[in-house]
Amino acid sequence: MSMDVGGQQGGLNASINVTPLVDVMLVLLIIMMLIAPMLQKGVAVTLPEAANTLQKPDTQEQTVLAVDSQNRFWVNGIEVPKSDLATRVKSVLEDKTERVVLIKGDTDASYGAVMDAMDDLRKAQIEDIGLITEQKKVPGAPAAPGTVGGGQ
Repeated sequence: MSMDVGGQQGGLNASINVTPLVDVMLVLLIIMMLIAPMLQKGVAVTLPEAANTLQKPDTQEQTVLAVDSQNRFWVNGIEVPKSDLATRVKSVLEDKTERVVLIKGDTDASYGAVMDAMDDLRKAQIEDIGLITEQKKVPGAPAAPGTVGGGQ
């Protein structure tokens, strides 16, 4: 093995071999693609289906209130007792620019629990409330591009 260090061949060879760099970057990209969905905080709820839905992208700015099948309340993935629900949501909304609370109600949660959560939010002067649902699947129709599909 010999190395070209200049001399009669025309000077130093200063080229960088980027193949190892590309390999490392591809491995890091694959790791990030696999890990990113696992980092999404949330409560496992079975969302009801609705035909008239709007697509809203998931951002970290959203405040999500989840009601699970045992009628427990979760604010941004942290369980909250019903008595502290309004104060916790108000404290979360203090430093947010988007002051909308999105409610994820499990299909097995009681209607009364979701209504209690909405009443508590209204009593705390939180007026911007949205409900999160899954888009109703039409048999034989392809999924609309950019829509969020439910787990099967």
